[in-house]
Amino acid sequence: MSDSSDCTLSLDNLFFEKPIIHKKPLHQEASPWQLEVPPSFSQIPATQDMQEEAAKFRTVFSEFPFFNCVQSKALDDVLYTGKNFVACAPTGSGKTVLFELAIIRLLMETSEPWRDVKAVYAPIKALCSQCFENWKKKFGPLGLSCKELTGDTEIDDFFEIQDSHIILTTPEKWDSMTRKWKDNCLLQLVRLFLIDEVHVVKDATRGATLEVVVSRMKAVHAYRTAQNPKAGPSMRFVAVSATIPNISDISEWLSNDSGPATCLEMDETHRPVKLRKVVLGFPCSSNQTEFKFDLSLNYKMANIIQTYSDQKPALVFCSTRKGAQQSAAVLAKDARFIMSIEHKQLIKYANSILDSKLRDLVMLGVGYHHAGVDLSDRKLIEEAFTLGDLPVLTTRTLAMGVNLPAHLVVIKSTMQYVAGSCEEYGEADLLQMIGRAGRPQFDTSATAVIMTKIQTKDKYMKLMNGMEIIESLHSHLVEHLNAEIVLQTISNVNMALDWIRSTFLYIRALKNPKHYLCLKNLNSLSSIGLIDMDEDINIKPTAGRLMARYCVAFDTMKQFSKVAGTENLSDLTELLSKSIEFSDIQLRMNEKRSLNTLNKDKNRITIFPIEGRVKTSEMKVNLIQAQLGSISIQEFGLIQDTAKIFRNGMRISRLSEFLSQRSKTGFSALLNSLILAKCFRAKLWENSPYVSKQLEKIAMVNAGLTTFSKIEQTNARELELQILNRHPPFGNQIRESVIHLPKYDVTLEQLPRYSCATAEIMVKVQLKNQAQLLSRRTAPDNHYISLIIGDSDNNVVFLQKLDLVLLKCGSWSKKIEVAKPLKGEVISVNLISSHYGFDIQQKFNVYY
Repeated sequence: MSDSSDCTLSLDNLFFEKPIIHKKPLHQEASPWQLEVPPSFSQIPATQDMQEEAAKFRTVFSEFPFFNCVQSKALDDVLYTGKNFVACAPTGSGKTVLFELAIIRLLMETSEPWRDVKAVYAPIKALCSQCFENWKKKFGPLGLSCKELTGDTEIDDFFEIQDSHIILTTPEKWDSMTRKWKDNCLLQLVRLFLIDEVHVVKDATRGATLEVVVSRMKAVHAYRTAQNPKAGPSMRFVAVSATIPNISDISEWLSNDSGPATCLEMDETHRPVKLRKVVLGFPCSSNQTEFKFDLSLNYKMANIIQTYSDQKPALVFCSTRKGAQQSAAVLAKDARFIMSIEHKQLIKYANSILDSKLRDLVMLGVGYHHAGVDLSDRKLIEEAFTLGDLPVLTTRTLAMGVNLPAHLVVIKSTMQYVAGSCEEYGEADLLQMIGRAGRPQFDTSATAVIMTKIQTKDKYMKLMNGMEIIESLHSHLVEHLNAEIVLQTISNVNMALDWIRSTFLYIRALKNPKHYLCLKNLNSLSSIGLIDMDEDINIKPTAGRLMARYCVAFDTMKQFSKVAGTENLSDLTELLSKSIEFSDIQLRMNEKRSLNTLNKDKNRITIFPIEGRVKTSEMKVNLIQAQLGSISIQEFGLIQDTAKIFRNGMRISRLSEFLSQRSKTGFSALLNSLILAKCFRAKLWENSPYVSKQLEKIAMVNAGLTTFSKIEQTNARELELQILNRHPPFGNQIRESVIHLPKYDVTLEQLPRYSCATAEIMVKVQLKNQAQLLSRRTAPDNHYISLIIGDSDNNVVFLQKLDLVLLKCGSWSKKIEVAKPLKGEVISVNLISSHYGFDIQQKFNVYY
């Protein structure tokens, strides 16, 4: 195949054994994406069978009459072989098409119907949503089902993806879903694994997850092959990035039995839109803070946009949400350089925007975009900018590949705020932002401008001319090592070392293999009781099963291992808020007033107050108590963060199970950990008067219906007319939902066998409405109750989890032995529901 940059591949010849290359000179004003349509399909000499086979898939590429040079160069390896493949090519060169070719290759080597075809695409979340909509339209007509699987989707189980052919997910979500892959044949049906932005493997926060997911998928294939050597085609990996200087290392990592993955490396000269890179240095005095320097750059941007934009769309990257809004406001004050062309469409967009500040700015030709902007407003802004109707867009969120290109990209300051402190952008982030410059449909050239301090100007000029080697940043090795032990991928030290060899870490450490890292991490897991190691170097998981199941960080487990046992609900809420999983939650300046107002709530049942003013991210996370107390949160950004905190908090709060496995955990801490876990599921405090919100998301508190029993006792018509303003039979349905919630009773009886040191107690738990629940249940199948009994010395006397056994038998009983405590003879008996607010707490006097 020719290497000529003006060489493109006709789509109509895509599926012939020897594709025809159409060479044609480019028009001076055109780009490789604006060529004339190739000869029609009917004009190409071919058999009818070949034409029918090709016609099946032509709709996938209908928007591209020709493939560009990068795609043409990759075609033979991606479409006509099943080899693993890795491509490094400039941003904007259409690398997503390579994934589509790989999917088509999978279809061509699999007979219809494609029941057992599974491909997994694992990019960042924003790309996931974008590609999902695109591929649903493209592959749907071929009979393929696409399913999106991210932290924002409700899908959380394998049965929901069993009929899907293409699964679009994030590495983090796929990691959590694949931790039981041996138990599920669906994962063993995955034949194609597509990795976008593979350079993320060196990212400090996400790299380890991507690395371990790829290593695990390799293990899935090895396991499948070992179980059935004739299992059929092997699992294929296809990876792409714009920023891989050491592509050979990635190739070796993605190797299989036939050798390293095939490489394609294309430099900037193959970029469809030629990019000019400009680095500008601005003075910054030693006593000037990062915040003030960043603010000063706002007043330099108008001149930069006027100089470099050529009256075409400009995208400005800012380090914070507030910075994006401030930059937009400053730019809008001098709109003359923007409004040289009349933008009639802006009035239409502005009239539909909810945010009044954003609406006013859009009328002047400037918009801002970040995760705190209402979703409907964000979509309008994206549409306006994509269509070229909005001249300037300032943003915090579009760095990592979301397809909103611009003629000019401006990076306003090279510093960003991470977890409350300032640090420089990583090289990969900078290159991704720069990669947004250039719109293949409209431009033949583009410009990227970096605004930095004069002291760092030379550094960024050098960085733009060369790239840093990608290293493995396996900072979370210990968590993933534990997960593999739980999966039984690793059961001794030698197997642990084999697993290390399958990682990118090992590829980069070949000259000095650091196996001691693995041994050090094994010892760390053992030190807090997550695994057991014997003298024969055998390894068995213990409490580490919970760490793997709920994807909890090792540092968080260490934190919970230090629980003294006397902690109350407030203490555990504060402890949970310090979990490493919340490290990316930022405390923004404009949120402090709202958070301090929440913290001063006078109803102490609603919230545990924090001492002093809110000044750290941990304090912000702690104030998710507002949600538990049903206090209204107004700011959209806070609402988003609260939802994110609850998603992680639901997992972390399950560490009550970890505490229950520790012999030294006190009764108070364990009881309150069970209550806290239930509160996170219900999103309410255990004694909340808003308990009715758990039904149909309807709050009936104003009518005095603060408990399930009150709802059950209220007439159905009264529920409809006076409270809900709904029509029959809605009231009956609400009452029926409450009637079919489980209702329990706990009784204790002391057996007449007395001694000075111990007593025998018979405990009985009864399901009072068993007959009704056998016909219908409101509670989910995973609902359970925990019976926990403690004494006056804070010792756990008894702990038992009860689930469907009560539904089958109607009652459960157990004889327990109670040792005489030092501080009194009263025991505390608690029945804690996993979901609903009908706990039972009572005291019982024991005689010795």
